[in-house]
Amino acid sequence: MVTTFHYLLLGAALFTIGVIGVLTRRNIMIILMSIELMMNAVNINLIAFSNRLQQVTGQVFAIFVITVAAAEAAVGLGIVIAMFKNKETMNINEIDLMKW
Repeated sequence: MVTTFHYLLLGAALFTIGVIGVLTRRNIMIILMSIELMMNAVNINLIAFSNRLQQVTGQVFAIFVITVAAAEAAVGLGIVIAMFKNKETMNINEIDLMKW
């Protein structure tokens, strides 16, 4: 039987993979995917605690997190496309749009 501990362990593993992806990669698309992975790890934890406590609050928060993640992905992809048109690179270290 799958317990709450298993869900929390899965969420912690996914969140750790996401943090490592954000801290080590320089490609902006991989960084955005790592942020999405971290948000999904939080959703797993919210749903696990919601199920454990027999309340709907965690599921409602998970839906809000999914909504924010969708908006973040849309805005982030738009910014990435605009930067790629100007600089023709996806490397974070080479993007310096604020510098003259």
